[in-house]
Amino acid sequence: MQRPSPDTIVRSHKMRFGAEVRNGSTRFKIWAPKCKTMKLRLKGRRSLIELEAIGDGWHRVDVEGVGAGTLYRYVLPDGTAIPDPTSRHQPEGINGFSEVIDPRTFVWTDRDWKGRPWEEAIVYELHVGTFTEEGTFAAAASKLDHLADLGVTVVQIMPVAEFYGKFNWGYDGAMWFAPSANYGRPEDLKAFIDAAHRRSMMVFLDVVYNHFGPHGNYLPDIAPIFTKKHESPWGEAINFDGPGAEVVRELVVESALYWTSEFNFDGLRLDAVHTIADDAPTHILELLSARIRASRPHRHTHLIVENSDNQEVWLRRNSGSEPVHYTAQWNDDVHHLLHAAATGENTGYYADFDNFEERSGMLGRALAEGFAYQGEMKPHEGMKRGEPSGGLPATAFVIYMQDHDQVGNRVKGDRITNIAHNDAVKALTAIYLLSPQIPMLFQGEEWASSRPFPFFSDVPVELRDTIRKGRQEELKSAPEYEDPDKPNIDEAVDPTSAKTFASAKLDWPNLKHEPHKSWLQHYRSLIDLRRMEIIPRLFDQNGFAGKYELLGLKSVLVTWAMGDGSTLRLYANLSEETQEGVPAIRGRRLFLQGYADEARLGPWTILWTVEV
Repeated sequence: MQRPSPDTIVRSHKMRFGAEVRNGSTRFKIWAPKCKTMKLRLKGRRSLIELEAIGDGWHRVDVEGVGAGTLYRYVLPDGTAIPDPTSRHQPEGINGFSEVIDPRTFVWTDRDWKGRPWEEAIVYELHVGTFTEEGTFAAAASKLDHLADLGVTVVQIMPVAEFYGKFNWGYDGAMWFAPSANYGRPEDLKAFIDAAHRRSMMVFLDVVYNHFGPHGNYLPDIAPIFTKKHESPWGEAINFDGPGAEVVRELVVESALYWTSEFNFDGLRLDAVHTIADDAPTHILELLSARIRASRPHRHTHLIVENSDNQEVWLRRNSGSEPVHYTAQWNDDVHHLLHAAATGENTGYYADFDNFEERSGMLGRALAEGFAYQGEMKPHEGMKRGEPSGGLPATAFVIYMQDHDQVGNRVKGDRITNIAHNDAVKALTAIYLLSPQIPMLFQGEEWASSRPFPFFSDVPVELRDTIRKGRQEELKSAPEYEDPDKPNIDEAVDPTSAKTFASAKLDWPNLKHEPHKSWLQHYRSLIDLRRMEIIPRLFDQNGFAGKYELLGLKSVLVTWAMGDGSTLRLYANLSEETQEGVPAIRGRRLFLQGYADEARLGPWTILWTVEV
C-alpha cells in the first residue's frame, strides 16, 4: 500500500473479529464456540480453506495474496455458508458474500478536526434513504451546504447497519459493522463525514445494541449471542451477563469504537437503552461509555441515549461539569407536552400529559429540570417513572418538536404542520430552538415538508401479512386511536410497500415555493438568534439552574440561571385565549411571537428575555 502524504490521514480500527488486511495477506477471524470446525470460501475459488481452532471458540486463518475487494463466506460444519457477522461491507446484501475492506485506502482531509463543544450542538436527524431522492450517502453529502446555511452543527444519521431488503428505518440492522449497501460503500459514508467536518459540522450515528433485526443475523448459529435469562421486546435478550458474555460485550464495544475511530463519527446515539438487561457488576452501558471516552481523550465525543425510564444516573456530571457516562438524553416528556398542547391529542402516550390543570406545570418542570415525571405515578401506565433530574444542567437533554418516532408512529406518518395550526407550531418552534436544552430538528421540518414519514420495513414476501397485522396492532397505542376525527388504524399505510418508502422522500423542490420558503426563513432566524444569544450563555451552566411558575392552565414562566451569570426567561401561553395576570416582564426582549405587555400574554404567545 502506498504511504499517505504528511498532509493527509488514514484511519483503521484493529478488531479482534472479521477480515483484517495485512501486508500481502488478510487475517480472517471468527468467534464460533458452537462450531468445532470452520472453513472459508473465497469467491472464485473451488477449494475451501480450513480455519484453525485457537481456543475459547475462536477460529483463525491468514491467507497470503488476498487483499481488499476479495469476496468471502464462512462455511459451517453442516455445509451452510454464511456471511461474516462482523463484515465491513455486504455488496450483495445481507445474505450475500462479504467483502474484504482495507480502510487505509480512504484518505481523510480532516486532520485538525477535534469536534465541537456540546453546548454548540444544533442537531438535525436524517434518514439516508429518504433524505434525498437517490437515498445514498453521496446524495446526502450534496445537501450539506443547505444544513450549514441553516445553522446546523450536528448531523445525526438514523441507523445504517446492514439490514434485509431495500428499505428500512434502520432499527432492524443485523450486522453491526457494515453500512448498508443500499446507501453506498463504506468509503461513501466516510466521504460524507469528511465533507461535514470541512463545514464544521459534527456527525453522530444512531446505533442499536438492544437487539438484532429478524433477518440476516447469523450469530445465534455459531455463538451464545442471546440469553434466556432476560427477555426483551424482541424476544430473547442479548447476552450481556451469561456464559460467553465477555465476548458479546466486546462485540458491542468493538462496534462502537469502530464507528468512532474508523469512520471518525463525533458521537453515537444509543437506541432504547432501557431495554438492555445486564446484571453484570459493570453494566454494559458503563463499560461502553468508559471505553469510548478513553479512546479519544483529546477531542469532543458526545454520547446520547434514548431511555424511556428517565434514569438520571446515566446523565450525571463530574466535579468539572463533564459527563461521567452519557452527554444527554432525548427528552420525550417535553415533546409530548408540547405536542399535546398544540394538537389537543390526549390518547395513546399523550394520555399522561393531558391534564390541563397540570400540563403547564409539567411543561415548566420539564423545561426547567429535564423530566416531567421524576418518580411519580403515571396515571395511564399505572407505574412510577423517572428520577429527580433538577441537578442536571439543561444541556443534559435533547429537546425537539418532531423526531422519527413521533412522526413515524402515527397512522399515516403525518407531520405536525398537517395536524396543528401554524401559530401553534411556530410557538413550539420558538420554545425548543431557543431553550437551554439542546435542540434537534427532524429532516424537512425546517421548510414544513409536505411529505410524511411513515414506518417502512422491507421483509420477505411470506411475512408481509404478518408485519401489516402487527403494525395495526401497534398503532392501537397511537394518539389517533379511538379518536373519531382521525384516521382509523385500518387506513394505516402498508409498511412493507416500496410506495410507502418512496412517499417519505423529501420534497426538496418546495424550498423555492411558499409557504415552505417562509418556514425556512423562520427557522433560520431562530437558529441565528440561538447562536448569538443562547449558546454563549450555556457554557459553565450548572444543575439546579431552572425554576418555573404556573401562570394559568396553559401558561408558564420558566427561568434559568445561565453560565455567564445572566438570567434567561421564557413567558409562554400555549392557548387560543389571552392570559391575564402575567407578572412584570423583566429583561431585554430577545424574541416575541404574538402579543405581550406588562399584564397579558396573547394567544400562542412566546416571549424570551435575558437579564444580565
